[in-house]
Amino acid sequence: MPLVASDLDRTLIYSAAALGLTMPDADAPRLLCVEVYESKPLSYVTETAAGLLDEVGRATVFVPTTTRTREQYGRIHLPGPAPKFAICANGGHLLVDGVSDPEWRAGVGRRLAAECASLGEVRAHMVRTADPAWLLKERVAEDLFAYLVVERSLLPEGWVKELAEWAEGRGWTVSLQGRKIYAVPKPLTKSAAVREVARRIDADEILAAGDSLLDADLLLAADRSWRPGHGELADTGWTAPGLTVLPERGVAAGEEILRGFLGHGRGSLRHGSANG
Repeated sequence: MPLVASDLDRTLIYSAAALGLTMPDADAPRLLCVEVYESKPLSYVTETAAGLLDEVGRATVFVPTTTRTREQYGRIHLPGPAPKFAICANGGHLLVDGVSDPEWRAGVGRRLAAECASLGEVRAHMVRTADPAWLLKERVAEDLFAYLVVERSLLPEGWVKELAEWAEGRGWTVSLQGRKIYAVPKPLTKSAAVREVARRIDADEILAAGDSLLDADLLLAADRSWRPGHGELADTGWTAPGLTVLPERGVAAGEEILRGFLGHGRGSLRHGSANG
């Protein structure tokens, strides 16, 4: 079966603010809550997407691939079979049956120590240069990367670009997603963890989807990939070989991504059966 590696937030699952429901209320799709945080619903898929997710989980090796921490990922309850593999912390943790693989995590730690500036240095610079007028929170995720939660309307134009230029020379990448500004070490990638899963299951094809700069390496590593009509990659017109650029935005794009996975996955299965 093909390996399907997909980003979650704003790719398959959506907060209320990111749903992008532009149709009249009476025509809006029915929604299924897939995440609760502090006793309140937080993330959704459409009921149609829920059915497609179940099919994808049965027709492929589905690997949720997220920048979320393990704790944040644990709040999500996707329809369909529980994935055997999941990737958290942007590739820092490879979960096997819900448990982080210690050898993978140790290897990640060695690469980060050898190839880029320390988390402490980068975090200190971010906090020192941020203005309390627009900085709401600052966080460290899994002792691997840092992010700020900001008031977007007050964020000065050019601040993220300046941070990105500073981080570039220290082996880090900066990404703005919604109200969060991420600083992530360059060696910490979703694609590396996905390749490891592909090696373990002897996958001969990788399908992927994502919307942000932190997903670019994942999409480049895939044989076929999809991105929605919203997000960092859409804003910059990013493209790559084998990439399908969807016009849909918001939760409707999640449905189309799953249809793409399922249609291509079924075709691969039929082809394999005919030649097996």
